[in-house]
Amino acid sequence: MSERDVFEYALLRVVPRVERGECFNAGVVVYCRARSFVAARTHLDEAKLRALDPQADVAGVRAALRAVEGVCRGGRDAGQAAGDDAGRRFRWLIAPRSTVVQPGPVHSGLTSDPETEVERLLDLLVR
Repeated sequence: MSERDVFEYALLRVVPRVERGECFNAGVVVYCRARSFVAARTHLDEAKLRALDPQADVAGVRAALRAVEGVCRGGRDAGQAAGDDAGRRFRWLIAPRSTVVQPGPVHSGLTSDPETEVERLLDLLVR
């Protein structure tokens, strides 16, 4: 059996009208400290977005989701977080906020392949 490491993850929720609190899952952020790994994958269901808010800014929501993916990738795509390690970027992304794209609670598990875990969780909890 291959070595398994602890990982943490949070769902990314789209809350089109923050005052109403209605949301749906649109992505996942996975962090594995032992492997200095952080990644996000997103999938925006435009029909769900329009059902909750027919006037929603679809392009703005997509941009916000892409920004999370960019922070995880690091480098130039991470903006001010470019010099931060994977753990700092993950903690910044999961901090509570009242915006259209919000992180959910953090959960944990064991994995031997964090990259595969990101895709598995996206399929299981988002798509």
